Amino acid sequence: MIQNKSQTSRGEKKQCLFCTTNRDLVDYKDVTTIRQFMSTQGKIYPRRKSGLCAGHQRSAAEAIKRARFLALLPFTTR
Repeated sequence: MIQNKSQTSRGEKKQCLFCTTNRDLVDYKDVTTIRQFMSTQGKIYPRRKSGLCAGHQRSAAEAIKRARFLALLPFTTR
Protein backbone atom coordinates (compact mmCIF):
# COMPACT_ATOMS: atom_id res chain seq x y z
CA MET A 1 0.00 0.00 0.00
CA ILE A 2 1.36 3.42 -0.95
CA GLN A 3 1.36 5.82 1.97
CA ASN A 4 0.25 9.41 1.49
CA LYS A 5 2.89 12.01 2.38
CA SER A 6 0.43 13.95 4.54
CA GLN A 7 0.02 10.93 6.81
CA THR A 8 2.26 10.06 9.73
CA SER A 9 4.38 6.92 9.87
CA ARG A 10 1.52 4.92 11.41
CA GLY A 11 -0.83 5.84 8.58
CA GLU A 12 -2.89 8.37 10.52
CA LYS A 13 -3.56 11.82 9.12
CA LYS A 14 -2.39 14.78 11.16
CA GLN A 15 -5.19 16.72 12.83
CA CYS A 16 -5.45 20.49 12.69
CA LEU A 17 -4.67 21.97 16.11
CA PHE A 18 -7.30 24.69 15.79
CA CYS A 19 -10.04 22.37 14.49
CA THR A 20 -9.51 19.80 17.25
CA THR A 21 -9.59 22.44 20.02
CA ASN A 22 -12.59 24.27 18.45
CA ARG A 23 -10.68 27.55 18.09
CA ASP A 24 -11.80 29.65 15.15
CA LEU A 25 -9.30 32.48 15.40
CA VAL A 26 -5.52 32.30 15.01
CA ASP A 27 -4.44 35.28 17.10
CA TYR A 28 -1.25 37.14 16.19
CA LYS A 29 -0.77 38.12 19.86
CA ASP A 30 -0.57 34.47 20.97
CA VAL A 31 3.13 34.11 20.23
CA THR A 32 3.64 30.77 21.98
CA THR A 33 1.05 29.06 19.77
CA ILE A 34 2.29 30.70 16.58
CA ARG A 35 5.91 29.63 17.21
CA GLN A 36 4.87 25.99 16.81
CA PHE A 37 4.35 26.64 13.10
CA MET A 38 7.79 28.22 12.54
CA SER A 39 11.23 26.68 12.13
CA THR A 40 14.24 27.71 14.19
CA GLN A 41 15.34 29.93 11.30
CA GLY A 42 12.01 31.77 11.40
CA LYS A 43 10.46 30.17 8.32
CA ILE A 44 6.78 29.27 8.22
CA TYR A 45 6.21 25.51 8.06
CA PRO A 46 4.26 24.21 5.05
CA ARG A 47 0.88 22.63 5.54
CA ARG A 48 2.13 19.07 5.28
CA LYS A 49 4.56 19.66 8.14
CA SER A 50 2.41 21.83 10.39
CA GLY A 51 -0.65 19.60 10.08
CA LEU A 52 -3.08 22.51 9.78
CA CYS A 53 -6.09 22.55 7.49
CA ALA A 54 -6.02 24.94 4.53
CA GLY A 55 -8.03 27.70 6.14
CA HIS A 56 -6.10 27.70 9.40
CA GLN A 57 -2.78 27.51 7.53
CA ARG A 58 -3.65 30.74 5.72
CA SER A 59 -4.72 32.34 9.01
CA ALA A 60 -1.55 31.18 10.78
CA ALA A 61 0.69 32.53 8.02
CA GLU A 62 -1.08 35.90 8.16
CA ALA A 63 -0.81 35.96 11.98
CA ILE A 64 2.93 35.19 11.80
CA LYS A 65 3.46 38.00 9.31
CA ARG A 66 1.52 40.45 11.48
CA ALA A 67 3.46 39.42 14.59
CA ARG A 68 6.73 39.92 12.72
CA PHE A 69 5.67 43.39 11.59
CA LEU A 70 4.78 44.37 15.17
CA ALA A 71 8.11 42.94 16.44
CA LEU A 72 6.47 40.20 18.50
CA LEU A 73 8.39 37.60 16.46
CA PRO A 74 11.76 37.97 14.74
CA PHE A 75 12.12 37.84 10.96
CA THR A 76 15.34 35.80 11.26
CA THR A 77 17.41 34.35 14.08
CA ARG A 78 20.71 36.02 13.29
